[in-house]
Amino acid sequence: MSTLSTHVLDAVAGVPASGVRVTLASRDGGRWVDVHAASTDDDGRVADLAPGGLPPGVHRLTFDTGAWSSAAGRPCFYPEVPVVFTVAEERHHHVPLLLSPYAYSTYRGS
Repeated sequence: MSTLSTHVLDAVAGVPASGVRVTLASRDGGRWVDVHAASTDDDGRVADLAPGGLPPGVHRLTFDTGAWSSAAGRPCFYPEVPVVFTVAEERHHHVPLLLSPYAYSTYRGS
């Protein structure tokens, strides 16, 4: 089984984005099944998004950027950011997210 973590950064302020709710779901046939949810810590991280391990397959992280932006008093064009990815090998997977009010980016981290 693989492991999964994330790190969310506020690209405007240049600081970690703490308190962002992140939900992990796995694809089961044609539907999504929620597996785990957590909020980023003071360093913008969730160290273990798949406490029971992450099996091979297609998975989705959904970042609740709307609630986080609202709490910070900022505009938000993307109220949630879904990131769909494939786990094909057993290893640690790290999926970071860089946020700004009108853009976001992600990549496969290590």
